[in-house]
Amino acid sequence: MTADGSHIMMDDTQVQEHYDEFFEEVFTELEEKYGEIEEMNVCDNLGDHLVGNVYAKFRREEDAAKAVENLNDRWFNGSPIRAELSPVTDFREACCRQYELGECTRGGFCNFMHLKPISRELRRRLYGRKKQRSRSRSPPTRRDRSPRRRSRSPRERRRSRERGRSGRY
Repeated sequence: MTADGSHIMMDDTQVQEHYDEFFEEVFTELEEKYGEIEEMNVCDNLGDHLVGNVYAKFRREEDAAKAVENLNDRWFNGSPIRAELSPVTDFREACCRQYELGECTRGGFCNFMHLKPISRELRRRLYGRKKQRSRSRSPPTRRDRSPRRRSRSPRERRRSRERGRSGRY
C-alpha cells in the first residue's frame, strides 16, 4: 500500500525480489552490528502473535543479548521493534509441518510458524559464504597431521568394549 492508500500490484517474482531485499538488509545489518547469525527466519503467519516476526539465531549468546538490548531502541517502517530472547533453540520444532507440506488447514492463523522462504540465490550468498569462511578457519585436516588409521570393524569395537568392562587391555 502506498502513502496515499492505493495498492501496488506486484507479480510473484517482484514480491520475492522485494522480500529478498528486506531479508538481506536485516540479516546483513544484524550480522555486521551484533555478530554471526546461524539462522534467520521470517514468519508468514497472519495471527497477531506471529505476524511480522523475525527470528535470528546468533552463534554466540552474548551477541543475541547485545542485539536485543540495542534493537529495542529502534523503529522499523514506522513501528517500534520489540526484541526479546527466545527459549527456542531449534526453529524446526516451532514450524508447522503441514505448512511445509502445503497442507495446513489453519492457514495464516496457525499457531506454529509458517516460514517465508528466501530465494536459492540469496541463501547461497548469505549462508554459503559462512561455509567458505569456516573452512578457512578450520584446523588442519587429519591428512595434514598424521596418517589416517583404518576404522575398526563392529567386531573389533565390541571386543574392545568387552575388554574394557573386564579390566583387561
